[in-house]
Amino acid sequence: MKVLIADDSEIIRSRIIKLLSGYKEIESIREARDVKDTIKKIRTSYPTVLILDVKMPDGNGIEVLDTIIHDQSPPVVIVVTNYPFPEYKREYMMAGADFFFDKSSEFRQMQNVIENLVDNEIRLKAIKRANNNGQNIIN
Repeated sequence: MKVLIADDSEIIRSRIIKLLSGYKEIESIREARDVKDTIKKIRTSYPTVLILDVKMPDGNGIEVLDTIIHDQSPPVVIVVTNYPFPEYKREYMMAGADFFFDKSSEFRQMQNVIENLVDNEIRLKAIKRANNNGQNIIN
């Protein structure tokens, strides 16, 4: 699993990196500080998961979503914000975000989502391995 953290706050990026570093299934963690860098890194590193801030120095997360939503394999998008207003959540979910969390009070929920994504990645790899070995496993 590859993760891209797009947030202008170094403190938040460091906190998320610390959280993710405990998962051996996460093969790479990249960082972006603004919209332009985020889009560039999505196009070059093809992350499985994008952790996206609402506000960045050169724009906002909606601009990122508008750019990537029609990609062949867009990442799972987890929006994290200090602006957890219902209208923002609605706008981001309609634009293609998969999850929307308040940085100050829902960090644990974001961690739960990441744990579930890692678990799903492990199951997928096991199924692929079994299929390559001629086994048929379905749980």
